[in-house]
Amino acid sequence: MSSTTIAPRISPELRAAIFHFTVFGSTGVASVYLGIWLINHGISAEEIGIINAAPLVAMLLVNQLVGRIADRMPDWRGVIIVLSLIAGLVPIGLFFVSGFWGILGIWIFSVMPAFALVPIVDAATLRMTQRRGTDFSAVRAWGTVGFMVATLCSGPLIAWLGDGAFVPVFVAFALLRAALAFQLPQFRSGEDRTATRKGASRLREVLKPWFLMGLVGLSILYSTHSAMSAFAAVLWTEQGISPGLIGPLTATMAAAEAAMMFVWSRLKLKVSARHIIILACLVAAFRWTAMAFSPPVWVLFGLQLLHSITFAMGYLGGIYFLANWTSDDIAAEAQGFSYVLQQALSVVAILAMGWFVAAFGPMAWLFVAAYAVLGALCVVLSLRLQPPTAHPITSDQLSVADPAP
Repeated sequence: MSSTTIAPRISPELRAAIFHFTVFGSTGVASVYLGIWLINHGISAEEIGIINAAPLVAMLLVNQLVGRIADRMPDWRGVIIVLSLIAGLVPIGLFFVSGFWGILGIWIFSVMPAFALVPIVDAATLRMTQRRGTDFSAVRAWGTVGFMVATLCSGPLIAWLGDGAFVPVFVAFALLRAALAFQLPQFRSGEDRTATRKGASRLREVLKPWFLMGLVGLSILYSTHSAMSAFAAVLWTEQGISPGLIGPLTATMAAAEAAMMFVWSRLKLKVSARHIIILACLVAAFRWTAMAFSPPVWVLFGLQLLHSITFAMGYLGGIYFLANWTSDDIAAEAQGFSYVLQQALSVVAILAMGWFVAAFGPMAWLFVAAYAVLGALCVVLSLRLQPPTAHPITSDQLSVADPAP
């Protein structure tokens, strides 16, 4: 049964937004409650670190292959459905395991496909909205909204039922994502494969120093946010911030991200995608520097609002930078390559941040700030090696700031 038969009166953008709403739901639940559930199952801190890192390492090994397979399919939708089903059904095994090795095995094959589908969904949705002349950022914003809703709703439920409710809640969100994958629209038509070949049709055609430097700068920016996610709550608690305020601080950050994505198409920015990434890097450097001096809570809330620039604008700039220089033939593979690079540099940033936090406490934020400046310099070098053309990004149209030569 086709997605058109399932939802004949629902636009492709709305169906994609509904799915995006569920993409990060289980991730939101796990980011808050997985550690608590593992501790209560007798898993040590070192083993918790391995359980969290293992899916990421596995994803680094297979993500390029998954992206390449998705690009070879008639439509990206089929691969998204398969990955969603795997990520929805495998977690059921968590009901039947309790030891470290059993949990590790189930967790790897639960989270790895969920991670792998993200760059494919991003690439597919962007190409579809470009073809239809609609707003990608407004569709993607619902992923952030879904993350917020999942986190806020699961918290009281798990608090009421106890940490044993983590697995049922996590599985419920994963199964919801799998079910809603079937209502996704067709992302590209047959004529798209031949009519829209603007940009490189093979990844190696575009993997040149200027392009790689742009991706490295973007990935460094992303990795600073990974370091923030890993250590912000710890440092804020040591600073004396009430645990009851950490949730609202996190929610403020996510709300700012969603708000930027909803208004993105109205900004009419007359700059290139790479200039947007540079702006995000520099604002991030300011944000992390300010955090190093343990500001009061009201200042922290203001700094969290900058997430709308440091992450949301940086993310959108990166999405367009990739799309502007690559064709549909390698859309998922190119997005997957960028995602792998981001995750790899995130591992470096988190490990280094851990050492700096142990040695310098809140002043470790200065390391993250310097790292963000390095990201900006990488993108500046990319622009020096290959300047963009005079055609700017206007709203979400790919007309574009960084077009293929």
